[in-house]
Amino acid sequence: MSTNRLGEYLRARRELVTPEQAGIQPGARRRVSGLRREEVALLAGISADYYLRLERGRDKNPSPQVLEALARVLHLDEVESRYLLGLAAPRPRSRPRARAEHVPARLHHLLAAVGVPAFVEGRAFDVLAANALATALSPRLRPGQNRLRSMLLDPEEREFHADWERSAASLVAAFRQTIGDAPDDARVVGLVGELTLSSARFRSLWARHDVRQLRGGTTTVRHPVVGELTLHRDKLPVDGLLLVLYYPDEAGENAEKLRLLASLAAS
Repeated sequence: MSTNRLGEYLRARRELVTPEQAGIQPGARRRVSGLRREEVALLAGISADYYLRLERGRDKNPSPQVLEALARVLHLDEVESRYLLGLAAPRPRSRPRARAEHVPARLHHLLAAVGVPAFVEGRAFDVLAANALATALSPRLRPGQNRLRSMLLDPEEREFHADWERSAASLVAAFRQTIGDAPDDARVVGLVGELTLSSARFRSLWARHDVRQLRGGTTTVRHPVVGELTLHRDKLPVDGLLLVLYYPDEAGENAEKLRLLASLAAS
């Protein structure tokens, strides 16, 4: 992974802020769509030379006040601002090796007991365990699969997600946020390298440096047997892993379709 993560993030976000958003008249001869370095520096109240040093990785220890000013100029939200502050935080010279991810027995029991699609994923979005209903919902949710790889490289995912573009962008942004404090993890480096080589969409999304918090929500998928399903999604942290559950409203056609799917999975 790059050693100039702070500079890369500043540049990527600078290029996404339009002059109009910053209250600047763009002018007829402007060649860039985003902000110029000197414009960011002026709006943040720092020198252009100092901002240039930040982007080029020559100064990696800006004060929190400088970072907060840059976050304001770059229109960063709370999650993005926290990520920016984390990029500038001192990093230990040596990091402990990432522990092997192990699903506790009680989580396997829980997966078997819940009556909704559920699975456990690791730090790199590897599916570590899943119940039969999750696999019936999507074969890409079986253990051994990686959700990010499936989303970007498996053509069936484009048909499965009703809004694939939004789903892919959200997953890539959540992945970047998740690995913020462990970008040199061998598993992460290998996955990013594979997707960079194999997916133009991943390359474009990764270059934006979007970060999003892992949250629940509602998603709509198209199942080849039971049809379109709108399900709520919750993500619960357990022992450094995430337990993910999909469930419908208590009554209605989505609940009926999920019961049908469960009966087909059982048979």
